[in-house]
Amino acid sequence: MADSTPLLSHCDKPAEPKRPPRSLDETIEGCIGDFGWWQFLQAILVSLAWVFDAQQTFISVFTDAEPSWHCTQGGDESVCNALSNICELPKNSWSWDWPSHTSIIAEWGLECAPSFITGLPASAFFMGCLAGGLALATLADSTLGRKNMLLFSCLMMSFSSIFTVFSPNIWIYSVLRFINGFGRATVGTCALVLSTELVGKRWRGQVGVVGFFCFTLGFLSLPVMAYVNRGSSWRTLYLWISVPTILYCILVHFLVHESPRWLFVRGRKEEAVLTLKSMAQANQSPITMSFSNVLIEQESWNVDIYSTIKILLNKRWAAKRLAAVMVGGFGIGMVYYGMPLGLGNLSVNLYLGVTLNALSELPASLITFFLIGKMKRKDSLLGFTILSGVCSVLCVVVGKVSPSLQIAMELISFFSACSAFNMSLIYTLELFPTCVRNSAISMVRQALVFGGVFSPLLVAAGRTNNFISFGVFGLVIGICGLPLVGLPETRGGTICDTMDEEEHKQNEKAAAAIATLA
Repeated sequence: MADSTPLLSHCDKPAEPKRPPRSLDETIEGCIGDFGWWQFLQAILVSLAWVFDAQQTFISVFTDAEPSWHCTQGGDESVCNALSNICELPKNSWSWDWPSHTSIIAEWGLECAPSFITGLPASAFFMGCLAGGLALATLADSTLGRKNMLLFSCLMMSFSSIFTVFSPNIWIYSVLRFINGFGRATVGTCALVLSTELVGKRWRGQVGVVGFFCFTLGFLSLPVMAYVNRGSSWRTLYLWISVPTILYCILVHFLVHESPRWLFVRGRKEEAVLTLKSMAQANQSPITMSFSNVLIEQESWNVDIYSTIKILLNKRWAAKRLAAVMVGGFGIGMVYYGMPLGLGNLSVNLYLGVTLNALSELPASLITFFLIGKMKRKDSLLGFTILSGVCSVLCVVVGKVSPSLQIAMELISFFSACSAFNMSLIYTLELFPTCVRNSAISMVRQALVFGGVFSPLLVAAGRTNNFISFGVFGLVIGICGLPLVGLPETRGGTICDTMDEEEHKQNEKAAAAIATLA
């Protein structure tokens, strides 16, 4: 059994005493309010990390793209035409439309290299994300905390991006992309968890969606920056996205508080109290605080760096939930990361296609933001995965009939994958208690990224047959969504802070269900 340790009491106003709160949710809300301006500003600042996350994720769409080319006047026109394979043409019969330094393909002469080589940097990035997620997943729950982990990840992501500017060849470039992905792995997770743990449960879903808006903003900024720098070196793009990240880290260090939830669960009572007092003062809440009466359960297991993963796997209900959302995440990630990379295989301008895909994330975030309080998590997630799968397969079928209809199907599929991506993180956040929440979301994000590892390879193979890319995307996301059927609904529920508390809530629900049947 878990020990009950008196940590924090309700923040009573002297003129209107209230009963002690029953949960940490009520305690924190009683101290700092459900959603004050200072909480709002901190949540926005934390969520801005998603902007840089998106830029690092999709920058290869432009830097690693194969540039367009044209036949030169000095070449033999009977041999060279727009449908020719440049690998079979004399070198003097064709030329790139832009300077060779605009893409790694042109600069390093990779136009005739195997698809494994040209797709290696993008795959290395996602493999780095996978390795970083597994290596760093539990540090935000165990030792570093949400804020410090966010700072560490952003700095590692930024400095590795700066070093990428000096890459002399594809191999060094791929290694640095791996390191970049390794550092980037926990940025979105820490930003999501920290921002939602700074507000009350009523605003938890909406604040979580703010991060998705910021991710859309970062994604949308890429075609703008790429178009502005379309004649410049691909290295310039990396500088544009890395330097602002360092400035962002300075702001977070001085302006953002650590999660009081995490501080309490880790037994750091004094720091948690000081944080709550500081936030209460910033919200201009004239309250007196007494921290002595409320009982907050402490975990009965010892926490070290990897014990959170161990406890998730040892608890049957937790392992079942984690497996289901990770399988679903694998399918969602394959489509989410693969669709933008596959735009070069479609009959659409690359800048326009990426812009439309980025814009399709906006309605996905809006729908999640405004309807998160009304949408059932499980049913919505299932619906989005099925719709994305169907439209992805149709993208292959209608491509031979109408290019316009093909891009429409691609946008609907990507929009559905974006909505499923957003909903899967919100759903996971509510499925697991505070003590393992960051680790659980990290594991789900790794499943999303693991799907992304295969995307560049499928896209490269799909240049001659779209079914190998878009057709496989659709089948995988549809099948991987099926295990979600067995999960519980979490809409409107109170999030727990310990594993024991979550099990107690489940037992109460089971007892209530049995009583109803009886």
